Amino acid sequence: MKILRTKPIEQTLADSNEPGRRLKRSLSTWDLMIMGIAVAVGAGIFSVGAKAAANFAGPAVTVSFAVAAVACALAIMCYAEFATAIPVAGSAYVFTYATMGELLAWIIGWNLILELFTAAAVVAKYWGLYLSKVFSLVGLSIPPSIHLGGIELVWGPFLIVSVFTVLLVLGTKLSARVGNVFTIVKIAVVLFVIVVGFMYVKAQNYAPFVPAAVPAHGSDGTAVLKQSLFAFATGAAPAQYGLFGVFAGAALVFFAFIGFDVVATSAEEVKDPQKTLPRGIFAGLGAVTLLYILVSLALTGMVPYTTLAAAEQPTLTTAFEAVGNTDAAKVIAFGSLVGLTTVIMVLLMGFARVVLAMSRDGLLPRALSVTSDKRSTPARLQILCGVLVAVVAGLTQVDVLEEMINIGTLSAFVVVSLGIIVLRRRRPDLKPSFRVPFGKVLPVVSALLCLYLMTNLAVETWIYFAGWLVVGLVIYFAYGQRNSRLNDRFAEARAAVDANDVEGVASRVS
Repeated sequence: MKILRTKPIEQTLADSNEPGRRLKRSLSTWDLMIMGIAVAVGAGIFSVGAKAAANFAGPAVTVSFAVAAVACALAIMCYAEFATAIPVAGSAYVFTYATMGELLAWIIGWNLILELFTAAAVVAKYWGLYLSKVFSLVGLSIPPSIHLGGIELVWGPFLIVSVFTVLLVLGTKLSARVGNVFTIVKIAVVLFVIVVGFMYVKAQNYAPFVPAAVPAHGSDGTAVLKQSLFAFATGAAPAQYGLFGVFAGAALVFFAFIGFDVVATSAEEVKDPQKTLPRGIFAGLGAVTLLYILVSLALTGMVPYTTLAAAEQPTLTTAFEAVGNTDAAKVIAFGSLVGLTTVIMVLLMGFARVVLAMSRDGLLPRALSVTSDKRSTPARLQILCGVLVAVVAGLTQVDVLEEMINIGTLSAFVVVSLGIIVLRRRRPDLKPSFRVPFGKVLPVVSALLCLYLMTNLAVETWIYFAGWLVVGLVIYFAYGQRNSRLNDRFAEARAAVDANDVEGVASRVS
């Protein structure tokens, strides 16, 4: 079947060098490590960690972060093996195309678009909110939005997305250098949070470490939609906290680790990817995990989790304001703003790289994969991605779709983990510089753990996800399948075989 055809790895590598559609290799191990920290430190620490503690896990949010980190580490091992074997842009989409066929590759690519587009828009939205908070803390009264003909426009996301879209058009290395500066600043702020936060820690705030499960708030219909799919499928009553809450918290804070998936999409722009990719990804993951665990311990030790739960939008600043340290709250608000800045940059880059890979293959319009002759960046595509993200972040309530980011990421992690097993069986001749240890065991464990975390996302998230997949399948069968370059190549090869057969018959007849 056409939809099950895989794309040869050699063809994938050749396509990445097509004139006018190639990217420049300019990133080092340090750049990759900082890129991973840049996109992760901010997304998790400044936005979802406090929410997970308040609404799902309580002090056990530290365990939630650890579970999410283990799931991410296992999946990233599989990414690293793939990326050293096939060092091109596109990440999980490219890996799936080489092992499991075009249809599943489309689905994963479509899910990556969901992940990166939604994440960029959500984080840009948060950035606008933190910008307003910084203004208010320094005594400036600047409205966060303006009204244009009855339309409310939040201008902060437009500003930050525009700046980094321009930087990414000018060059990936330049963007990385700017990102490095912002990342160093926000790491300093995170260390400040840890040191100052531990000064206010009280042991009694850690008890109970895993709060007892309580009935979920809201009407019956709302509560059912908000509970996890696992709880819904097993017939459990809608509830918060407890052991299920710890895993629901892990599914939520997994948002904090999406950066390492995005880093893999930059494989085509990395110098000596066989060595650089594994080192950069794992160094960044280790640093981020340590920071997350220390911050979560400080956060839940400063105030009872019930204090966080009482806040409408619990954040790190909620805890510092509760203990009366408003000066620290100001520093954190500034750090949050800086932290989310680099997250947006890396997500915008990853979004464009996935679309670039899919358009190279004809599953999306080929015009999108054209790169600049001077800078070797996909300028027109990067601008289009920036416009889409800015419009959605500035004009919609995109933050309600926050969990969609996680389900898109986890679905890709499941397929990549299983794809490693398929790759080894189909192409034993490949010798990637990094291999996941213990044979098939860790890839299978990775797939199962990520799948379990997916079932701990809310029922309404799964409903939205199903709708997204339906839209994607319609686009694939209406456009992608008919315009697939792989399909064209198979047709050309078949025509050549048929022509040879005809010539052979003619020669025998004569």
